[in-house]
Amino acid sequence: MGAETAQRTVQTISGMPAVVDHTNLYSETRSDRMSPVVAKHLSRVYVPNRTSNDVWVIDPESLKVIDKFKVGINPQHVVPSWDLKTLWVNNNAEGRKDGSVTPIDPLTGKPGAHIPVDDPYNMYFTPNGDAAIVVAEAHKRLDFREPQTMATKYSIATPDCRGINHADFSIDGRFAIFTCEFAQSLVKIDLIDKKVVSYLRLSKGGMPQDVRVAPDGKVFYVADMKAAGVFIVDADKFTEIGLIPTGIGAHGLYPSRDGTKLYVANRGVAKVYGPPKGKGSVSVIDFATRKVETTWVIPGGGSPDMGNVSIDGKKLWLSGRYDNEVYIFDTTNGSVKKIPVKTEPHGLTVWPQPGRYSLGHTGNMR
Repeated sequence: MGAETAQRTVQTISGMPAVVDHTNLYSETRSDRMSPVVAKHLSRVYVPNRTSNDVWVIDPESLKVIDKFKVGINPQHVVPSWDLKTLWVNNNAEGRKDGSVTPIDPLTGKPGAHIPVDDPYNMYFTPNGDAAIVVAEAHKRLDFREPQTMATKYSIATPDCRGINHADFSIDGRFAIFTCEFAQSLVKIDLIDKKVVSYLRLSKGGMPQDVRVAPDGKVFYVADMKAAGVFIVDADKFTEIGLIPTGIGAHGLYPSRDGTKLYVANRGVAKVYGPPKGKGSVSVIDFATRKVETTWVIPGGGSPDMGNVSIDGKKLWLSGRYDNEVYIFDTTNGSVKKIPVKTEPHGLTVWPQPGRYSLGHTGNMR
């Protein structure tokens, strides 16, 4: 066993925390793996309401909205920082010049002063934590910034990636795969040489959204709204090897706390904007078999979008993009509770979450 383990040790990039279990890179995001950094952080769910330019704060125990505060224009996602000390609200202002990020102190749940940032649709962090990656969607560009001050370090242009938005990272931290929502494709970014490696055009569908790497790092799962399912992409070869049908508007992807399941939020419509009370659902994929084992339908319809799971893994929190509500799915039986919020809730985050560090988005923890 020792020789086999040594043989398969993952050689990560400099500064990136070691991969503890090469068969499950989510091993350090289990319920009992809370970082001491988050020990005194408030237990909250932060909901960015894109159209009303504010964040609503929910107490996950009482399921009550307990705070509301204004942020910048068009808040898209609430993103935990690599060091777990800050939650960043991405206010992208739809590509205009008044984009910004708003820091939230998780010790108090209160926002700080906005920092001007050009078109921050989404935000990730390099696996070694040396840069925040601002996804400047309107400019087809990735801006690598100092992770505390947001000062620009360098940029990588992605000229053929219209609608660049979501990403995940290889098991060793050497590259990332980003989706190109309006180009029917993916782009592979070399994080060492700081360049585009290649593009991959998907065979069908053509509106890729969220990305998650498999527990063993061998493939990536890519949700596609128009394909009504999740593509499987070989990590090293960067080739499409399959499609798992889930539901119309497949969008957000969230691994279970034990790293055995993948929750797929099916938004219920295959376009950017849709009507309320659509055919929204959540499909549960078994990582081992790469098959859907069950699908949870929202009674009366809905539009599940972005979110994450609770510390204990028993609840899946998702924004209801077109229904101005938040859903709480019971992961043991698929039952749903709803909380009314403001206008067009998007990338909510549940905080705190287990893990040693955050790769960004609404909590891509490792």
